[in-house]
Amino acid sequence: MAKPKITYFVKKAVQDFARSNKMMVGSDAYDAINVRIDEMMKEAAKRCKDNKRKTLKAYDF
Repeated sequence: MAKPKITYFVKKAVQDFARSNKMMVGSDAYDAINVRIDEMMKEAAKRCKDNKRKTLKAYDF
């Protein structure tokens, strides 16, 4: 899958989450997280458009 053009999250938040769980984050994890978020956003946008709306809602995710 192609790498998204934008980053959807704050890396520091991921690092803080990992630290709070006594873990570390591999450098390749950031791209994988971003790809998953991009997939979720595209699926939500499709659901929104399929329902003839222009506003993303929680249930689109």
